[in-house]
Amino acid sequence: MTDEAEHKDEGEARDPGARRSRATEGVRDWPESVERVSEAFRAAGAEARIEEFADGTPTAEAAAAAVGCELGRIVKSLLFDCDGVPVLVLVPGDRRADRDKVARAIGATRARVASAEQVEADTGFPPGGVSPFALARVERVLIDNNLLVDGVIWVGAGSTTHMAGLPAAELVRVARAEPADVVTDT
Repeated sequence: MTDEAEHKDEGEARDPGARRSRATEGVRDWPESVERVSEAFRAAGAEARIEEFADGTPTAEAAAAAVGCELGRIVKSLLFDCDGVPVLVLVPGDRRADRDKVARAIGATRARVASAEQVEADTGFPPGGVSPFALARVERVLIDNNLLVDGVIWVGAGSTTHMAGLPAAELVRVARAEPADVVTDT
């Protein structure tokens, strides 16, 4: 999928000079954490594309600017500690997770945002580069219903400079994500 026009309306990056990209097969010259994500895609036969953005994508806003898409097409991967259990929660870049809704969705009494140290220990990825694939210790992933849209959405791919573009259905399938209402009411 190297044809820029093919995915322009689905959130495909608009400035080909600002990124390196490849399908999930081929060259192995990315960081180990990104290679783990790529291998998860290959093993699942996922329809996904990993791209590298030289200026970085550590926040949803930076990712949307780098990719050239709406903020709502960026997936924030947030780690919550729910009664001692690490749970990854996927929410749109333009929304905020609701701790009470997260706790209710998994049957916990309390959910708190994990520390940076816990994020790295439980996901295997640095904060700002968390991917919902190839997770170290996280066994449960929730995806907010607002992300179940047509077209390409973008999620962290293992570093603060790598993103993966894929259809929401593929994200749900490969991450084994459970749809839920986990964002604040607007």
